[in-house]
Formats: sequence, structure tokens, C-alpha cells
Amino acid sequence: MSSSIENNTGSREEHLAVICRQFSISIMYAFGSRAKETLSWLRQEIQEMCASQSDLDIGVLPIPGFYPSPREKVELCIRLEDFFQVSRVDLVILPEAPPFLASRVIQGERLYAADEYQADEYDLYVLRRAGDLMPFHRERLRLLFGEDA
Repeated sequence: MSSSIENNTGSREEHLAVICRQFSISIMYAFGSRAKETLSWLRQEIQEMCASQSDLDIGVLPIPGFYPSPREKVELCIRLEDFFQVSRVDLVILPEAPPFLASRVIQGERLYAADEYQADEYDLYVLRRAGDLMPFHRERLRLLFGEDA
């Protein structure tokens, strides 16, 4: 299956940057089982994504002050499914995500950043927030599952 992206001028990274700007996204990550494959495809190290039953997990940080509506989230998913040529994108809006999920997202592969320095600062913020909550998380697990948890 040939993508219209490949038939146009410009790299995949440039096309993704256009999508991110259109949807007011400052940072985009791929995480989960298809993260490395997605980054390789984006960098044009591989020609197409593998046919897979697994969805593509994408995390995004909107620009400050922008809160995507449910309709905008669906439209973004559709655009990303078409762009990456996958059957399903599972989208995480980082400010809406629990701290430990946000931490998993930013430990994936960064696909786009409007400003790399700000993206690095955001990554550190998420990791600090998750780290600050770790003692409470461990205590919660201990209470739920017993002393050995």
C-alpha cells in the first residue's frame, strides 16, 4: 500500500510537523509495542509499517492554553491513522493522563517537538512528577496487595 505522503515532496517528518501544527501539538511521542517501528518509519529507515493487529499508541502535548475538543481528538486520530497507515491510533493527551501513564509515554520515542529544549524540560517535569508520587503509589500497592507488593 503506497502512501500519498511518499508521492509528495518533503520528508515524512515534515509532513508530521504540518499535522502537529494544524492540530496545535507541541510534542508528539510514540510509545508501546510499535514505538521503535514508528520512529524508523518516520525517519524513512523502513518503507512501511508492518501489518499488525496492535494499535499505535501516540501521546501528544498540545500547545499551552489549547484544549482539544472530543471532535478534534477524533479528527487527529483519523489523520494519524492515515499518515502512519495503521488501522487504529490510541491517543493520549498528556495533560489529561495520570502521572505514571504520562511517564510511560515520554519514555517512548519522541516523533515531533516544536521546540526541543521545551520538550526536554517537559520530559523532566513528567519524570519528577511521577518520581514525587512513587512513595504514595508503593503504599497504595502495599495496602491493596499486602506487605510483599
